[in-house]
Amino acid sequence: MTAAEEKPARLISGPGMLLVWFYGVMVVGAVSRSAFQIATEFDRAPLAYTLSAVAGVVYGFITYTLIRGGETARRAAQVCCAAELVGVLTVGTWTLVDSSAFPDATVWSDYGMGYIFIPVLLPLSAMYWLRKAPAHRGA
Repeated sequence: MTAAEEKPARLISGPGMLLVWFYGVMVVGAVSRSAFQIATEFDRAPLAYTLSAVAGVVYGFITYTLIRGGETARRAAQVCCAAELVGVLTVGTWTLVDSSAFPDATVWSDYGMGYIFIPVLLPLSAMYWLRKAPAHRGA
């Protein structure tokens, strides 16, 4: 096998597969919730619904990079997870400091309390896994 034909290093072995599952669930939850809310009641809380849609896109990108594998995907996932964590911490703090800015909750409101704090725990877990995951070649 030549270098060009080598498969990318897998990122979804072991605990990585659990991360893909959690991110996949969060994609479905955030995208479906925000799509419904944007379609039916956008004028009620445009910032909250837009932020939930952004969260869904971020989750989708991270899911894709974990499945894709390879060093480029690993780096992209690390950057995206760090951005996700910044988003969760920013929106979480913002919702506590000025709840009037959010007439309805986002995925990241109150640090993801409505989602059992998975939104704040997931990027931390993913960043840890992406640093520690073995860089073996997939079959």
